[in-house]
Amino acid sequence: MDELKYGERAIAEARLECWPNPFEQRNYTVDVTFPEFTCLCPRSGYPDFATLCIKYIPDKYVVELKSLKLFLNKYRNLYISHEDAINRIYSELYGVLKPRFLEVVGDFNPRGNVKTIVRVSSEEDK
Repeated sequence: MDELKYGERAIAEARLECWPNPFEQRNYTVDVTFPEFTCLCPRSGYPDFATLCIKYIPDKYVVELKSLKLFLNKYRNLYISHEDAINRIYSELYGVLKPRFLEVVGDFNPRGNVKTIVRVSSEEDK
């Protein structure tokens, strides 16, 4: 078996990391767009492509962006539904950041003439 390439190893070992929020006393919004999100359809195995948008108002922590990129790349080989992927990403981010507000949107490319947008928000998660 071939040895993992350095990027594959970094993705396999990825963990979300946080940094202290430098302006904890202020409400401000962080928007992160991940235009090349991929995962695999659990039924067909075909790849699904999406633009992932993460919006949050930090409390004590902000997410370190390289760790976020590597964490999201872990999904590229997972057989997972659109709904499950976005809800898992939301749960992981919320658990690590405990933000004042969090929204994760997966805007999936059409496949078979069907377009899906999955949105999870802390405003709706009550």
